[in-house]
Amino acid sequence: MPTYEYKCRECGNAFEARRSMAEANAPIDCPDGHVGAVRVLSVFASVNAGGSSKNSPAPAPRPMGGCGGGCACH
Repeated sequence: MPTYEYKCRECGNAFEARRSMAEANAPIDCPDGHVGAVRVLSVFASVNAGGSSKNSPAPAPRPMGGCGGGCACH
């Protein structure tokens, strides 16, 4: 089951809950007992296959042209 992030409208408490995708937007109570917490967008980091992060410079263009992704689009 996916983990979703929620925030309580009353106390501001941010918390996570494991719920089915069908229940992702359904009302949920905060751990402190307040009713009506809302789902918030999750923030995540990603690392590409080269091991660099979003703060690393973009890779140099490939001399062969095309997208460089090996998709044979050019």
